[in-house]
Amino acid sequence: MNMHTQPVGEMLRTWRQRRRLSQLAFACDAEISARHLSFLETGRSRPSRQMLLHLTELLDVPFRERNALLLAAGYAPVYSETRLDSPDAGAARRAVDLVLASYEPFPALAVDRHWNLVAANNALPLFLAGIPEELLQPPINVLQLSLHPQGLGNRIENLGEWRAHVFERLQRQIDTANDEGLAELLKELETFPGGKKPAEGFDAEFGGLIVPLKIRTEAGTLSFFTATTVFGTAVDITFSELMIESFMPGDAFTAETVREMAEALERG
Repeated sequence: MNMHTQPVGEMLRTWRQRRRLSQLAFACDAEISARHLSFLETGRSRPSRQMLLHLTELLDVPFRERNALLLAAGYAPVYSETRLDSPDAGAARRAVDLVLASYEPFPALAVDRHWNLVAANNALPLFLAGIPEELLQPPINVLQLSLHPQGLGNRIENLGEWRAHVFERLQRQIDTANDEGLAELLKELETFPGGKKPAEGFDAEFGGLIVPLKIRTEAGTLSFFTATTVFGTAVDITFSELMIESFMPGDAFTAETVREMAEALERG
């Protein structure tokens, strides 16, 4: 839990401004007067628990930060935070494993809000060949591993393009979630070597609309596009922050090669 010393009104105003909403526009969305919203933001009025939950829902404030606003207003948190390895998380964890397995033979992994690896399917070793053991010690940050020069960074054929995509995506997350841990991660990734983003723009392989991940292997260059899955019905902080990243084949060669590699791994 992030502890805040700001008054709840200032925190509300910060989130409203982060969402680029004027007081009038947000007041209309919340079906309250702009005067009442102004009083809430300046501390002249104290929001009720129900009003605070209503406003944070409209602002799409992450559950973790909703708890922080409730605490700042003097209310008890309402969202639980369950450890993934706790008995209470057993059923939800099995659901995560089921989703991951559904993507095989193609790689898929689950990460927490800071991109630390939580779980992966049996196809993940396809990405880890040749990576030094010291980089695979937990906790594994998948963004660090993907751009590290001794990790996947030296095998990504379109490193400049992929690196720019990672930075843009991470910056959007920082803007949305106001997470200091993500900001620190971005600073660290910026110290890693990487090529320049191609002046031509994104690869034409997907019509210029999707950034591919192209990895050099002994079997040839494999091209993937990624898709992100979140648990939209999660009411727990841990599972609301969990993301599943799947890597789907971008061409017929990749699809066929990955299937052959998976079969070879099964045969041992």
